[in-house]
Amino acid sequence: MAILFLYRICTILLSPLIFIWLLIRLYKGKEEKSRFNERLGFPRKKREKGKLIWFHGASVGECLSMMPLIKKILEENQNLQVMVTSGTVTSAALMATRLPKRAFHQFLPVDFPWAVKKFVSYWHPDLALWFESEFWPNMLCEIHRQKIPLVLLNGRISDKSFARWQKVPYVIHAVQSLFSLSLGQSQEDARRVRVLGANDAVSVGNLKFAAVSSPFDMKELKALKKLIGDRPCWCMASTHPNEEEMGAFVHTEIKKEYKNLLTVFAPRHPERGDEIEKMLKKKGLRVARRSRGETITPQTDAYLADTIGEMGLIYQLAFYVFVGGSLIPFGGQNMLEPMRLRRAVFIGPHAFNFREIVARAKKEKALIEVKDKEDLTKQLLSSMMKPAAAEKMSLRGEALATSEMSVLDRVYRLLNERFQLK
Repeated sequence: MAILFLYRICTILLSPLIFIWLLIRLYKGKEEKSRFNERLGFPRKKREKGKLIWFHGASVGECLSMMPLIKKILEENQNLQVMVTSGTVTSAALMATRLPKRAFHQFLPVDFPWAVKKFVSYWHPDLALWFESEFWPNMLCEIHRQKIPLVLLNGRISDKSFARWQKVPYVIHAVQSLFSLSLGQSQEDARRVRVLGANDAVSVGNLKFAAVSSPFDMKELKALKKLIGDRPCWCMASTHPNEEEMGAFVHTEIKKEYKNLLTVFAPRHPERGDEIEKMLKKKGLRVARRSRGETITPQTDAYLADTIGEMGLIYQLAFYVFVGGSLIPFGGQNMLEPMRLRRAVFIGPHAFNFREIVARAKKEKALIEVKDKEDLTKQLLSSMMKPAAAEKMSLRGEALATSEMSVLDRVYRLLNERFQLK
C-alpha cells in the first residue's frame, strides 16, 4: 500500500495544477458548468434512506453496457436505488434520458483525496460496481477504507494495458487487491486480472451481449426513410478523428458506381461536428447536419448525425454499417448493436478492445474486417453488388449478437449470492 500512499501525496501536491486543468476543461465545454461542484465531491441531491448500489463507467460506452444490469437490479429489488457516475458531459446527457426510476446520475469527482472522501462518505453506497478498466487509486482506496464491497464488472485488460501494467507490478497489484470480486469479460481477461493482483477473479460472460438496442422515435425514422428513399446508403458509426476523412474517400470512390450514394456519419463525440463538416465540405461533399435540423435532399452526400444518444435511430437508416475506432489504433467500438439489428457490419484492423468477439465473428463470417480505407471501399462496394450474400452475413451477425443474452442472469445471480442485494 506504500505505492498508493505515494500516489495520494502526489495528487495533494499537484492539486493546484489539476484544478487548473479542470477549469480549462470547463472553459472548453468538457465539463458541465451547472454541475461543476460534483467534480469536487459536493453532492447534487439528497441521499435517500435505504440501500444504494453505485455503478461507475468512464463514458458513454460503459454507461450503455451497464444499463441492462441496472434495470435488472431495480426490477428485482423494489427498495433499492442506483447511482451512476461517469466523467463526461456526453454520458451525463445520455443518462438523463435513459436511466429508469430510482436511478440517478452524478459526475465522478476528480481524484483529490478530500473530494473522494467527501463523496464516498456522503453517499456511502452498499455496493460499488466498477465497470471495465478505469482505475482511480484515491477513490478506490476510499471505498475500501470505508468497508464498501467493490466489484470490477466486465473487466477488460487489453494487450497493451496488460504489458504496460506488468512494468509497474507494485502499482497494479495494490489497486487490484482493493476489489472484493473481479468479473472479467472473458476467461483471458479474468486470468490477466488475477496476474495483476486480483484476489478473486472469474468470468461468467460479457455483459455487452446483454445490451438491448437503443430506443428511437418510429415517426422520426419513417420521416428520414422517406427522405432517403431507395438511395444506396451506408453508415460510418462511432467514428474517431481521421476516420471521417477515410469515410469521405470511400464515399467519393463508391459514388463513381452509385451516383446517388448517401453516407451517414455518426461521430463518437458529436461535439466534433463543426470540424467534421468543414472537412467533408473541403472534400467536395454536400452536408446536412442533424444537430441543426437540416433536411436530407437528393443532393445531400453526407448526413452528419452529430447528436447524442440516437444510435438506435441511426443504425436503422443504413443496412451497411462500418463501426469506428478500428481504422485507427484506438481499439474499436461496440459492434454488437448493429449486429443485433441485422446489419452488414464492417470493422477495421484495430478492434482489439473486442478481441474475442471479433475472433468469433470472423470465424462465423458474421462481419467483414478491412485493412484500410481502400479495402473498405472494395469490400463495401462488393457487398452492395451482392446484397444476398450481405444479407446472409447479417443473419449470422444477429445470431452471434443474441447468443449470450443469459449472461445478465448469471452476473446478477452471482452478485446477489455474494452481496445480498435485497
